[in-house]
Amino acid sequence: MGHVYIKKCEDYEKNNVKNAIRELFEEYGGLDKIVNKGDKVFLKLNLVMKKSPKDAATTHPAVVEAVAQILTEYGCEVLIGDSPGGPYNEKALKSLYKVCGIEEAAKNSGAKLNFDCSSNIYDTPDGCTVKKLEMISPPFDCDKIITISKLKTHGMALYTGAVKVLFGMVPGVLKAEYHFKMPDIKDFSNLLVDICETTKPDFSIIDGIIGMEGDGPTAGNPKKTSLLLCSENPYDLDVVGAYVMGINPKDVPTIQRSIERNLCNGEFSKITIHGENIDNFVDKYKVPDIRSINFFRGRVPKRLEDFLTYYLSPRPIFSSEICIGCGNCSEVCPAKAIEIKAKSPKVDMKKCIRCFCCQELCPHKAVEIKRSWLLRKILG
Repeated sequence: MGHVYIKKCEDYEKNNVKNAIRELFEEYGGLDKIVNKGDKVFLKLNLVMKKSPKDAATTHPAVVEAVAQILTEYGCEVLIGDSPGGPYNEKALKSLYKVCGIEEAAKNSGAKLNFDCSSNIYDTPDGCTVKKLEMISPPFDCDKIITISKLKTHGMALYTGAVKVLFGMVPGVLKAEYHFKMPDIKDFSNLLVDICETTKPDFSIIDGIIGMEGDGPTAGNPKKTSLLLCSENPYDLDVVGAYVMGINPKDVPTIQRSIERNLCNGEFSKITIHGENIDNFVDKYKVPDIRSINFFRGRVPKRLEDFLTYYLSPRPIFSSEICIGCGNCSEVCPAKAIEIKAKSPKVDMKKCIRCFCCQELCPHKAVEIKRSWLLRKILG
């Protein structure tokens, strides 16, 4: 039976957050169950792109500061970092840390920011998708890895939390290559579990004080949930995170893969919740529809299947009122399906792999994912 620890926290006032985090660690049994004095600890955050903390797209700096401060006071050396979705170099990281409020969080807590952009090839134990993975090396050079993710919806993966945050272990634009190679959500979610199993985080925390609903992970709307969650098991933690959002955990692709691989059973009722009454925090989030049209495969002639796939698949739509033609969507598109013509993005839907990186990494929230009304009618 799994164990997940939760604590109410109404806002990001620093003392409130620090007290809540400290109580979570105490409820778990103390920091000495997670780290040793003198350990070098890597705090792996969700810093998907340069976003202000108020946008609820990235791990809030108040949570980062509290965790880092408690660890440094305990006697650990703390290194904070992530690999965002775009360029991965020192200049990009400096800007990212500053805009996301992490620069100040590190300064206030006595932690250091990671600017080492090196990567290595790591063997994946029992990897389903790949036998080797290129990942950033600084976390592996530390004694312990603790993740601090954000409670959010996700246009491709439905939900992002303790497992999905580890996609940031893949350096920068190499993420696009994995997206291109694995456009099917089953393959991609297996890749995410492969990354989690290779990284093996020692402890996982989810910032759900204010989460994100709707067009997550970056273009959705903030939603107050007033909750911090943690566990030594990222799979069980995601089951509880999904439950809090009103999502059936077994609808989440990464949880489906973890069940198939006997990493968790996916049953919320089999997880022991410590600290609070979880039902006081359940609040249904607006979620994107990620249901596949692959049910046509093998049931209709190939030519008709291709036709249905083209016309019924969800597609990115660019707002002419919001888009400024910056070209970021074209740069990050793994399939090279987007061209900027007359300062306006044009999508070749025959190339589009529906990873929705364009939406995820648009700095202006100019991309909306449209799903066919006919598909919604067919799927009910």
